[in-house]
Formats: sequence, C-alpha cells, structure tokens
Amino acid sequence: MTLPPLLNFALFAFVSLFTMVNPVGVIPVYTGMTANLSAAESRRVAFKATLTATLILLGFALTGQWLFRFFGISTDSLRIVGGIIFFLMGYEMLQARLTRTKYDDETVHEYMSDISLTPLAIPIIAGPGAITSAIILMNQAKTLPEAGVVLGVIVTLMGFTHLLLLGAKQVTRILGENGNKVMLRLMGLIVMVIAVEFFFSGLRPILRGILQLN
Repeated sequence: MTLPPLLNFALFAFVSLFTMVNPVGVIPVYTGMTANLSAAESRRVAFKATLTATLILLGFALTGQWLFRFFGISTDSLRIVGGIIFFLMGYEMLQARLTRTKYDDETVHEYMSDISLTPLAIPIIAGPGAITSAIILMNQAKTLPEAGVVLGVIVTLMGFTHLLLLGAKQVTRILGENGNKVMLRLMGLIVMVIAVEFFFSGLRPILRGILQLN
C-alpha cells in the first residue's frame, strides 16, 4: 500500500528529527544532572530545556532559507555537509556512545545554575544535527502543507521529549543500561542510512551541474 505523499514526507521528517534529537539519549544526561534537584525543580528544568530547544529549532527552520541567501549557501551543499555530520553522529551512536553528551564534573558544576539552557537545550536536545536536519527538511518542503508538517513534527517531537524527561527515571529503570545501549545503536543505524540519503541527494545536482547534464 502506497502512503499519500504528505504522510510519507511527515514520516520521513519525524524519523529524521527523532534520530537527531534522540530523546532516549538525553535521558541519562538529564537524570544525572538533575539527581540532586527536587522533583519540582527537575520538572522545571525539563520544561525550560524543551521549550528553549523548540524555539531554537523552529527559528532555524523558519529562517533557514533567509540564511542561505544571506550567506550564499546552497541547499545541496548543506545536504552534503549535513550528511557527513549525520554519518559521524550515527557512527558514534552505533558504538553506543555520544560525545556531545559527555561533560566532566567541573563543566557540569559550572552549568548547574542554569543547566536547562546549556547544556540540555543546547547542544544536547537542539544540537548541530537537529538544527541542520530542521533546515534541510524545511527547504525540502515544496508546499505550505509540507512546511506546516515540518513545524508540526518539531513541536510534536519536543512535546514527546518533554514527557519522556518527566518520566526519565522510570524509563531508565525499565530499559536498563543494556536497553539504552541497544536503543542508541538502533538509532545510530537509522541516522547513518539517512546520512547517505542526504549526502547523495545533495551531491547529484552538483555533479549534474559540473558535467552539464540535464
């Protein structure tokens, strides 16, 4: 059964952003950094972090085309660079590690006063991969409904991330250490597949231009 084009695009957008944001991968960092906070304080951190990340992703998605024109960046170039970034991130995830979520004790202590903004919102939730993905997806949206789908996916995914963080301690206990590693590896594989698609979708038009093929 063939899915309608809009639904197919929505599923692709959701999977792309989900693997880049990786809400499950945020859980260990969030629980570790809020371990000494009260339940109410932890909930405030989760809300502020996801709200900030939502505004960042929406902002980049809406202003991406303007940034392209201002800096003279082509979407094909961004797809190639994004594909490389995604592939490297996917490889790290496939090894069950994620360097952007690693912070030493001194750095964590330094940001404890406002961990909801840094590092939780940036760069853990709305990291370079998620921002690049939001920009690329918005530029791939050819119609107004597709653009609305991208924005809706961002809001929906951030809402899901917020709910996941609220139940973070329970989810961690359910999945366990091995479960978290398995989930991270599966997401890494998906990220690498998406990376290849992004890379070649940007490379093909550039090669056609170089070879002057129609």
